[in-house]
Amino acid sequence: MDMPVATRPVQPDDARQFCRLWDRLSPDTVYRRFHAPLRRPPVGAERLVLVDHDLREAVVAVIGDDVVGVARYDRTPADRSTAEFAVVVEDAWQGFGVGRQLVEELTGLAARRGVRTLTATVQKDNDRVVRLIRRLLPGSTFTPDSDVYDVESPLSTASGPLRAPSLLQTTH
Repeated sequence: MDMPVATRPVQPDDARQFCRLWDRLSPDTVYRRFHAPLRRPPVGAERLVLVDHDLREAVVAVIGDDVVGVARYDRTPADRSTAEFAVVVEDAWQGFGVGRQLVEELTGLAARRGVRTLTATVQKDNDRVVRLIRRLLPGSTFTPDSDVYDVESPLSTASGPLRAPSLLQTTH
């Protein structure tokens, strides 16, 4: 069945959808995103949806009334040109390009706002995310640190104009 996946900046009224998304994440997906076997989100849903769209940004993938994925960045206080980023996609939608779409949207927004370097911590055996970063951010460096990679990715300043919310047509 074809399902359109829209991506857009997070909105304050997405808190309920974030709670529902959390309930649909497998323990493995939670562990890969947060590097810990959490039973509850590490912060309240309100904190996750309240962003200033500059220092903190989040982009969501939405199907109908459900948020099925989130990509976010938080700028480093000491250096506004650097931001840490992360992405999570609901298990049922992994492998359909949702993560790619979210990261593309987020990196475009970050570059247009002056972020020149994205950083992340990725588990070494998280092959999907490592491949995603290598494909979308080809200048990335992966520095091993115990069981994770510390990733540093330069951003191009040549980003296109802001787009309206995009639709990714998937077969699911």
